Amino acid sequence: MNKLNNRLLLALSFFFLALGSIAQENEPDNNWMNLDRNIDNYPGISLEKAYETFLSGKEGKEVVVAVIDSGVDVEHEDLQGKIWVNEDEIAGNGIDDDNNGYIDDVHGWNFIGGANGDVEFDNLEFTRIYIQLRNRFLNKSKSDIASSEKEDYARYLSMQTQYDNRVKAAEESKTEYQAILMFYDMSVKAVKEVLGKKELTVENVQALPAGDERFEAMKELTLLGLSADLKKDLKEGMKHFDEQLDFMYNLDFDSRKIVGDNYEDKTERFYGNNNYEGPSANHGTHVAGIIAADRNNEIGMKGIADKAKIMVLRVVPNGDERDKDVANAIRYAADNGARVINMSFGKSYSPEKYLVDEAVAYAESKGVLMVHAAGNSSKNTDITNNYPNPVNEVTREVCSTWIEVGASNWVSGLDLPASFSNYGRRSVDVFAPGVDIYSTTPDNNYEENSGTSMASPVVAGLAALIMSYYPDLSAKDVKEIIVNSYSDYKKEKVQIPGNKKKTKFKKLSKTGGVVNAFNALRMAKDYQSLISEKKGG
Repeated sequence: MNKLNNRLLLALSFFFLALGSIAQENEPDNNWMNLDRNIDNYPGISLEKAYETFLSGKEGKEVVVAVIDSGVDVEHEDLQGKIWVNEDEIAGNGIDDDNNGYIDDVHGWNFIGGANGDVEFDNLEFTRIYIQLRNRFLNKSKSDIASSEKEDYARYLSMQTQYDNRVKAAEESKTEYQAILMFYDMSVKAVKEVLGKKELTVENVQALPAGDERFEAMKELTLLGLSADLKKDLKEGMKHFDEQLDFMYNLDFDSRKIVGDNYEDKTERFYGNNNYEGPSANHGTHVAGIIAADRNNEIGMKGIADKAKIMVLRVVPNGDERDKDVANAIRYAADNGARVINMSFGKSYSPEKYLVDEAVAYAESKGVLMVHAAGNSSKNTDITNNYPNPVNEVTREVCSTWIEVGASNWVSGLDLPASFSNYGRRSVDVFAPGVDIYSTTPDNNYEENSGTSMASPVVAGLAALIMSYYPDLSAKDVKEIIVNSYSDYKKEKVQIPGNKKKTKFKKLSKTGGVVNAFNALRMAKDYQSLISEKKGG
């Protein structure tokens, strides 16, 4: 293993210390996404205020929200009574009782499972495309290429370079994490030796006399390890890069054997199994809790929509989802009663985008609102691809029932947009809370997670809440309400995600705002009144 030099290790130790200090000095409220900036001093969505003002004493109707994700722990304590049940299906009898093509789909469907197991890992879409090109052009020179293949050959050469660079970067990053972990273990050992018989605590380490620069760095890194689970974070980082090398960039790995479908048949719809949780449901369970966790059981956390029921559709592995599965999940949701679909996933390549476009158009025709996370690459998606998206690549028509969501932070000012969030004045509709969001995770646990993956279900939950209490409103109405009832931060000067430059928040999305439940419900009430007047007339 290549060892990082002492100077770099010292720099890294202070870097981790800085991160830890920020977290310790100013922690967000677990419920911050639901709070009001004027009352609670958090740029949340004013949900608690909305419930108290508009919904007290009212009874909403059930709204089904399809969560297309990695799977959901349907047994979670805070999701009891919040999972969609297909009443026309008899659980466990091995019969397709409702004749919808899916056997025992009581809570939804798993499109990346098969008779003998479930897909946990997959390649990136980049890798899958590169494999196809590599199979065609490996060991061929420019003189071997027909004129009709020159464009594909050039793409192959470009992706070959990108692939080699990506693998090299993953290997180097893994090595760096290993070196930092080694330095951390060395630091703890050295500090313990100086402490002697004293217990390794924050107070005792802080009380140690000053040493040379190296020992001071060891002390600070040890302190960070005592106040945060640094060793766990480092191991998870190493695991991430292991998974990239073993699966995401592995040219010989083929997950589709597990599913057992005819993958080349893009019209095939009926495959998979009903293992809703799958082998890794952390992400999907977290998303589901944001939307629908029980608001009245006095445990865990409060979801946004008190009458939402989660339809579980598993298509997202650790790696990139496949267009065929995404399209089939959207169609399943539209055919089985979902009024809202949440899609907290995305990728940079979409070789069968037409499949997803056709499914999106189908869901739109059925009056389904689709909410999608803008992505976590700090990129401008006006100029950088992020799939799926609402633009039909053939007709160039834009889906009228699609909301693209960026992530906002729990502090206002320069840091209002999350540092990782994608953005785009034409491609992103609105922002929503997406940093340090506390929600459900498998086995009755709860965690804080960050990402546009968390911001998207905030909006999906808000859409479900509006539909629940104002059921006459269409998906188009609800979209119009959400993107016109935001908290206005247009003129606020903010840091551009992934960029040292600053700009006004209005330049990061179509609206320049963060969704606001109080404003949305007030507007929904007005919409409902207009509809009632028209009916009465």
